[in-house]
Amino acid sequence: MSATQPENDKGLRFEADDRPSLPLTIGLGLQNTALTLAGVVLTPTILITTAGAGDAYLSWALFAALVVSGTATFIQAVRFGRIGAGYILVMGSTTAYLAVGISAVRAGGPELMATLIVVAAFAQFILGSRMAMLRRVFTPTVAGTVLMLIPVSIAPIIYGKLINVPASVAPAAAPVTALVTLAASVLLALRLSGIWRLWAPAIGLVSGSLAGAWFGLYDTARVAAAPWVGLPDFSAYPGLDLSFGPTFWALLPGFVLVTLVGALDTLGDAIAIQRVSWRKPRATDFRSIQGAIYADGVGNLLSGLGGTVPNTTYGNCIAVVEITGVAARRVGVCVGAVFVVLALLPKIVAVVVAIPGPVVGAYLAVIMALIFVLGLRIVIADGFDYRKRLIVGFAVVVGILFQFDLVYPALREGAWGEILGQGMTVGGITVILLSGFVDLTRSRPRRLQTTLSIAAVPAIDTFLSDFAQRMRLDQRTTFRLRAVGEEVLHILLDDRTEEDGRGLLLIARADGMATDLEFIAGGSDINLEDQLAMLSEGGTGLPNESEVPLRLLRHYATSVRHQQYHGTDIATIRIEPEGAPGEHANAE
Repeated sequence: MSATQPENDKGLRFEADDRPSLPLTIGLGLQNTALTLAGVVLTPTILITTAGAGDAYLSWALFAALVVSGTATFIQAVRFGRIGAGYILVMGSTTAYLAVGISAVRAGGPELMATLIVVAAFAQFILGSRMAMLRRVFTPTVAGTVLMLIPVSIAPIIYGKLINVPASVAPAAAPVTALVTLAASVLLALRLSGIWRLWAPAIGLVSGSLAGAWFGLYDTARVAAAPWVGLPDFSAYPGLDLSFGPTFWALLPGFVLVTLVGALDTLGDAIAIQRVSWRKPRATDFRSIQGAIYADGVGNLLSGLGGTVPNTTYGNCIAVVEITGVAARRVGVCVGAVFVVLALLPKIVAVVVAIPGPVVGAYLAVIMALIFVLGLRIVIADGFDYRKRLIVGFAVVVGILFQFDLVYPALREGAWGEILGQGMTVGGITVILLSGFVDLTRSRPRRLQTTLSIAAVPAIDTFLSDFAQRMRLDQRTTFRLRAVGEEVLHILLDDRTEEDGRGLLLIARADGMATDLEFIAGGSDINLEDQLAMLSEGGTGLPNESEVPLRLLRHYATSVRHQQYHGTDIATIRIEPEGAPGEHANAE
């Protein structure tokens, strides 16, 4: 099948639905929190101090950022209705808003920035509700490329952390501290098993911090100065600017663009977390991705209402799942709760933030390496022909060039400088544009609008026969094409079909000598990819007569991909001539 995923059956100890012990859950929750806390706190600090908004507002913004990040992380894990992914997706402050946020605060104060964030958040709700329509834009290729570019964007931060030591310490302080962290994190994760493997990341952080303390790198003064318990000055809450003046309209496009770019990151993380959260491969659930984007929108909306910097998903949690083998969503619930508690405990926050830079840099290096490989897996699993190889390769190169300011430095000036300076953003836009060009320049598809019912069989058969004749397909391929049309229709049918009168749109498109069929119908609970995978393993749990269409489909189709959204099913079937390279390679 085309949705091949990494095999986690040997390394995954707890799936998303499992319930690990409370000590293990709390420990992993603290690990995820320790890894992301600095990003949650430092981003609003950089924005507010650069814009000159004052210490009182900074204290409020940090408190609100922790509360909102905890709430959004909880929503992602628990999933309320259609809102939330149902997986461990840690939410935190995003640096993507730094440039436009600083401009807004300087032009109209924190209240203008808050209003712009609230309005721009609705772009994510619109995107989430129209994902089926935008499926050709937000593809696994796009998501995988964005994931591969995340380490490129983080590379300068990793380098800065690795060398972030006072000039007065010994020259060996930074490299020794980083090497101790790497040795504990990587070597223990590679060689240990069982419960010890689960604690390898925590051991790495503690070991690195102890080595840093030996060299005098741990910032004890910060910890000593912070109070144990504290609340911000609530009078510093900025509120909203509802005047909607010219400055608001001038800055709004930038906020909307950054919000949509952030949705790319969320989409990639939502696909990736699904692939590492189950022992047996599963088809990507796009309803979960819609939920992740909705939850991201809720997080941004709450950030605006709370007067702080918007948040997004942190891809670090995906690699933590791979390292520890624990994907239980209750870990995400724990992370959300810890964020909210930390908002009330400034001293505990200071303990984590005081971790030496080389420790954080070394740990991030391990995390980013795993994320890059995961992005590569997603791209390859979606099919990696010469077009996609060129698109992905070129997009990665473009992202690297812009990230490290190696091309047209003048473009980095002005309000768009921060966006164009992020390799993930530029590379993501590049892969979207090139993929769109390929899609638009393909042969014109033929369409059939009918109903999802047995009565539609003759119309579908006539439509596919005419298509095969126009494309001059051989007799054997024509037979396979017609057979696929009939079997997919039978599989998509259920007991409610005749009563509900769901519509069916069939799209046929030629791709060289191959044919791609798209069946677009009302939503159902059956996923073709999962059913075919279960069939290969010895049974689907269906009656024997119900397995016949699945077996025939597996025989006739080259590849099958089934995307399920809320209210919409899209089954994409590829049929290649017999003897073509890779024919039937993805159908088993």
